[in-house]
Amino acid sequence: MKKFRFSMETVLHYREQLLDALRIEHAAALARVREQEAKVDALQNEFETVNQEYRRRKCEGMTIADAFGFDVMLRAQEREIQKAQQVLDNYRKDEEAKRNEVIAAKTDKATIEKLKEKKLELYRKSVQKSEEQFIDEFVSTARVMAKASSY
Repeated sequence: MKKFRFSMETVLHYREQLLDALRIEHAAALARVREQEAKVDALQNEFETVNQEYRRRKCEGMTIADAFGFDVMLRAQEREIQKAQQVLDNYRKDEEAKRNEVIAAKTDKATIEKLKEKKLELYRKSVQKSEEQFIDEFVSTARVMAKASSY
């Protein structure tokens, strides 16, 4: 009997390549998210440091010009943090979209693999059936030949 050949092998190979590419893109998106999270954390830590300095100096007494300078600096840092947070939110949305694409690609690939398994199982059953038929024919022929030679 001929060798098993899955007709959708090229499609399966394409789906595997697509899944690999999407996994790489998802990893890159996840890395961007982690990097942006680190930036937001650093900006927030910097803001807290300046705010603590402002409070300490306010308790000790400072000039109005210094207070105004701290106020301007803190507001600028707040705007920077908001911009960085918006970028982070966009990166998270992109990462989630890539994750969903990876899940869809995994599902597609799994569906084709399941179909391949079913086709392979049918092929094996067919091979087994043909082998059993061959053995039955061989045994029948051997019996006929044995009866014929005994006459």
